[in-house]
Amino acid sequence: MNRRELITLLGGAAAAPSLLWPLGARAQQPAMPVIGVLHSASADSDGYADRVRAFRQALSETGYVEGRNVAIEYRWADYRYDRLPALAADLVRRRVAVIASLGGVVSTLAAKAATTTIPIVFAVGVDPVQLGLVASLNRPGGNLTGMTSLNGELIAKQLELLHEMAPAATAIGALINPADPNGGNLSRDLQGAARILGLQLHILHAGSERDFEAVFTSLRELRAGALVIAGDAVLTSGSTQLAALALRHAVPTIAQSREFVAAGGLMSYAGSLTESSRQAGVYTGRILKGEKPADLPVQQATKIDLIVNLKTARALGLSVPLTLLGRADEVIE
Repeated sequence: MNRRELITLLGGAAAAPSLLWPLGARAQQPAMPVIGVLHSASADSDGYADRVRAFRQALSETGYVEGRNVAIEYRWADYRYDRLPALAADLVRRRVAVIASLGGVVSTLAAKAATTTIPIVFAVGVDPVQLGLVASLNRPGGNLTGMTSLNGELIAKQLELLHEMAPAATAIGALINPADPNGGNLSRDLQGAARILGLQLHILHAGSERDFEAVFTSLRELRAGALVIAGDAVLTSGSTQLAALALRHAVPTIAQSREFVAAGGLMSYAGSLTESSRQAGVYTGRILKGEKPADLPVQQATKIDLIVNLKTARALGLSVPLTLLGRADEVIE
């Protein structure tokens, strides 16, 4: 090779370096990790967009920004819980780095059944030890950890608060999704609390929004004067419809989501679901950095919010006790 040929070759390399070393350079760059988000609801449900946004924001605070250095695959069951096992299996086949189960206990159980190796970060409202998700809160063991708001354990307190708000109602209904894996525990807790308060409790079921009208018909037939709505993706997503029905049928009602009260429902009492999603984002980022779920203690919600809609109370002819009003974290006028 003469001098002219050497200069031409080097000049071409400088002008188009990708011709000489792109494959090797790209091979040295780490592949972008993929997170699988598994949810039992739909993407446009009440409140869920805010929770996914909180997850992504917390994830970015750990250094991972969607589209920049991490990809997120979303799988929504659209309230068809029977679809969750296939959606979870699809994420496993996709070989995601972490599965973030933001759809409560049903999506977490589906993820747990799908893999024993891929880390799973959950956001649930029940005791994860009681349901066998983790060995203990402090030392989860296995491939699962996350956040619990323990809202399932608060349902007895919800009944007590509703009785305080509407003391004339001696028969009360409790709405539970029959597909909720924690439904049996909720029923037992409510029945025990009702006995202590001297109330007659009727367990009612709704597996979709199509069942909501029938629930209020049953309440009237049972002469139940108030309603407790358990936490579940189907029931939470139907907050707007349930709030409208409760107001139309003049039924004092307590639920677990702020969306219910903002839509005109009477009361809510629960830990923040948005905060649970945020903490799931933090843990997902930490696992991507190399920490193991078995070493990350399950976080418990430390703040429980009582929210009261005064306008709805007046429409229902209820006088909010000052003792209850003084304990409210938020009052909607």
